[in-house]
Amino acid sequence: MSTVIAAVVFVVAYVLIASEKVPKMTAALAGAGLVLATGVSGSADAFFSEDTGVDWNVLFLLLGMMIIVGILRRTGVFEFVAVWAAKRAKGSPLRILILLVLITAVASAFLDNVTTVLLIVPVTLLVCDRLEISPAPFLISEVLASNIGGTATLIGDPPNIIIGSRAGLAFNDFLINLAPIVAVELVVLALVLPWLFRGSFAVDPQRVADVMALNEREAIRDRKLLLKSGLVLLLVLAGFVLHSVVHLDPSVVALLGAGLLVLLSGTPPNHYLAGVEWETLLFFAGLFIMIGALVKTGVIDRLARLAAEATGGNALLAVFLILGVSALLSGVIDNIPYVATMSPLVLALTHDIPDPAHSEALWWSLALGADFGGNMTAVGASANVVVLGIAARAGSPISFWEFTKKGAVVTLVSVLVAAPYLWLRYFVF
Repeated sequence: MSTVIAAVVFVVAYVLIASEKVPKMTAALAGAGLVLATGVSGSADAFFSEDTGVDWNVLFLLLGMMIIVGILRRTGVFEFVAVWAAKRAKGSPLRILILLVLITAVASAFLDNVTTVLLIVPVTLLVCDRLEISPAPFLISEVLASNIGGTATLIGDPPNIIIGSRAGLAFNDFLINLAPIVAVELVVLALVLPWLFRGSFAVDPQRVADVMALNEREAIRDRKLLLKSGLVLLLVLAGFVLHSVVHLDPSVVALLGAGLLVLLSGTPPNHYLAGVEWETLLFFAGLFIMIGALVKTGVIDRLARLAAEATGGNALLAVFLILGVSALLSGVIDNIPYVATMSPLVLALTHDIPDPAHSEALWWSLALGADFGGNMTAVGASANVVVLGIAARAGSPISFWEFTKKGAVVTLVSVLVAAPYLWLRYFVF
């Protein structure tokens, strides 16, 4: 009965989120309340378990970075970058989009996706405001690029960290095996975006002329605060990159950075807390509890085992099946708990495959499927939810289906490009 309740609650909540009949935060919290009230999950499961509870690392990472970005916004640096990017692209919306997409993808390889979009989205909103064009195509493109770019390294996307730990793969292993296909995927994405958002790049020539006449240096309002914020941000980013040395979780690094910047800047609480996306944080909490109920009752485990057993010992079939199933399921549920559940099963599969290259390919198919699959829907990856929350607060809401119609196409193309790469690299050459 618990299995049925967990599955029904998740499906109903997901339908409500997709239909947008009720706010997504309301649907997620109501679903979480139901699985707790019915005893499917207890308070220990929901709040204290690493496998079935709220991922506090994600929530506190978001909170810390939102505070840092909120204070950084007061310096005017986002206006500076917005004007700089627009001028380098000669005011062309399409060229601006491609430039911001590439910046986002590269940054996401060395930062986590959420941090990257928190930094790039304010810049994007300012550029679009200056040119009086819709920010939706830009924001959707950037989050798609973030999820693709983050695939390239161990630290770029949380699922990769889980895979690296379970499989014993180092930073260089990810870079050597995944960076080449990510570079190809980004080229393909840049070619697909003009078609995907055709008709969205018309702009008033007068607005372009006005932007080209701006002096980006004049946008900086507080140079001292910019220096302090930049120093703290560099320390936080160094903490992320040096995770294996400092042994501090990204959430702890982000909170320490936020606290240090609040102290150095003297910003009052009502100012730095105003930039926190509370609805997004609560939505994540509810979503984690519902997914935790699916994990606890074995729903996700059963689905993953069915996929694993269907391979019949064929390594290439296993690679393609893991790639496809991971992309599909990671688009429906957050890819972090999916990879946490699937990785023990992949490890078991590798023991039955004698060829080291073939067995290692299983891990790369899991990483590619889960990371690219995060682009499929508006709730497939943490960065997606964050961007949609910021867009709504900025007065430019992006609907679940507006994102998903574009994301599903990019996910399909990404998987179709990744499949021959896996075959050629690990089974042919």
